Amino acid sequence: MLYQIKDGTVSAGGNVILSHIDFEIKGNEKIAVVGSNGAGKTTLLKLIAGELFLDRDDKRKSGGITSSRSLTVGYLKQQAYSDKDKTVEEELLSSCPYQDSYSMERFSYEREYDRLFTGFGFRKADKSRRLSEFSGGEQTKIALVSLLLKRPDILLLDEPTNHLDVQTIEWLEQYMKQYEKAVVMVSHDRFFLDQTVSVVYELSQKKLIRYSGNYTRYREEKKKFIRLRTKEYERQQQEINRLNDLVERFKQKPRKAAFARAKKKAIQRIELVEMPGEDEAHTFTVPIEPAVLGSKWVFESEHLKIGYDRPITEITMRIRRGQKIGILGANGTGKTTFLKTVAGFLPKISGEYCLGNQITIGYFDQHSSEISSKKSVVEHFHDLFPSLTEKELRSILGSYLFRGKEAEKSVDVLSGGEKSRLVLMELLQSRPNFLILDEPTNHMDIQAKETLESAFRNYTGTILFVSHDRYFLNRVAESILLFEDQSVFYYPFGYEHYLERSRSAESGESIGARIKAEEQALIAGMKAVPRAERHRLKEISTEDAYLDWKLGLVLLKLLPAKERVERLTDEMEEMKNEWVNSSGFWEGEVWQEKERYEKLILERTNAWEDWTTWCMEWFDAAYEGERE
Repeated sequence: MLYQIKDGTVSAGGNVILSHIDFEIKGNEKIAVVGSNGAGKTTLLKLIAGELFLDRDDKRKSGGITSSRSLTVGYLKQQAYSDKDKTVEEELLSSCPYQDSYSMERFSYEREYDRLFTGFGFRKADKSRRLSEFSGGEQTKIALVSLLLKRPDILLLDEPTNHLDVQTIEWLEQYMKQYEKAVVMVSHDRFFLDQTVSVVYELSQKKLIRYSGNYTRYREEKKKFIRLRTKEYERQQQEINRLNDLVERFKQKPRKAAFARAKKKAIQRIELVEMPGEDEAHTFTVPIEPAVLGSKWVFESEHLKIGYDRPITEITMRIRRGQKIGILGANGTGKTTFLKTVAGFLPKISGEYCLGNQITIGYFDQHSSEISSKKSVVEHFHDLFPSLTEKELRSILGSYLFRGKEAEKSVDVLSGGEKSRLVLMELLQSRPNFLILDEPTNHMDIQAKETLESAFRNYTGTILFVSHDRYFLNRVAESILLFEDQSVFYYPFGYEHYLERSRSAESGESIGARIKAEEQALIAGMKAVPRAERHRLKEISTEDAYLDWKLGLVLLKLLPAKERVERLTDEMEEMKNEWVNSSGFWEGEVWQEKERYEKLILERTNAWEDWTTWCMEWFDAAYEGERE
């Protein structure tokens, strides 16, 4: 046991913030502390950091706070440097324990310092800039670099992903996985927590509950706990009611009075099970089906060029009924422009595109939530769907977290996130068969996001959406549309699969094994109706024989394309490793092979595009024999 709080209470201003909590850190555990705003998460971090102390409690039998040895604790919060005239290098090297500039330890320290500094998105030249020249968010990143270099026994992080772009967050995720010391963090980035932590403490009603696993596992375990505890509570209440009925029936009968007293005492001896609180997020269990099914192909485009005054990118693709496609890409690559073009709000520049027959669109963007009404939420919603009964109305509103008094609020006083939730509820209730969504969960709290994730996962229509919330993207998207370098790539699997694939390619790991073992297996599993087992050749239909032949032809081109990507990746990784391990790299010399390396990047990009094309042809061929 590295660190432990036993039966601890913390108060401030006469109010109890943490009440009789138990908390422990074992070894180098990576721990997340979750809970609603104001629950006391930051208070717990300050307690571990030694900035706050437990209330004195003479009745407490245990030692309060104990540790296995003397520990160092590093706490990241909004940083205010006392001397901002220092350069970054002066600040970071001032805490270096190795003063000999020529020692191996000092070399290792400076090498790690360079790796961390550039990993957080800074250039090496920034080391000579003064701290005052950086923004508050950049100063916080520098403070985190400083903390990581010190390697405290317990690292405390309060919203570490604030001010970081996606690439830097992904880099930090990988670093945290390899970090050999204990970490306790508070973060609203659920995907970051999923990738980094192995223990979750939930802080609710001033108490802490420990769950093993990452954030997704915690949510599953909590829902399971609520479900089982609710059943236990209901069974106990039934038993109490049964015993009370017996007492009432026999207490006035002389021959049964002793029996009635015994049952009354049995009721008093029962250790009552508390009714668990309702999960703040709602889970949809019934499919949300469109009013009209629509055609098999929802959207098709051929050399479609999109943009305003000039083309941003060109897209040739097809969207099948029921697909849920998430769009990735840097700002300015055309994601929102594509959504507006598909929805009909923006004309094409050239090329062709069309929607399928009987396709009904539900469109949402950042302006959709700019609604205004003096009516209450329940009145506003009833006016849109007047055929709903009062019971149905309240049930639907409750499903989207407009419960009780929340439903009586005026639409005008709702927050931006609440208005977005109201509009999305209206869209889903109107049952279109094609949802086009641009950042649907912006400004929403976690409970609202998880409710909508559940709704979209149960929606059986087609979804095309953009989101910077990686957890939402991972939970909803079944395939990815990638906008980069004025090109668009289709990836037929989810976000986490895409992320792992990208990392393996960057690290030089064999791509071929993943294609064969994972992606082709997944593609095979996508067939709607598995072929029945056939034992004799004559049982194979002409159509199936043709399909097998066509798939074989595609594989003849797909596999060499895969090997080319793999070879170029290995060559790039070898070049990069040689340069990073050379003395010239650490002395700031110009890389002589840079131009050749950039050519390899371009060549690999083209190879990747070829591989993607053949993958999609294989994918289309696999679906060719599917029933309409």
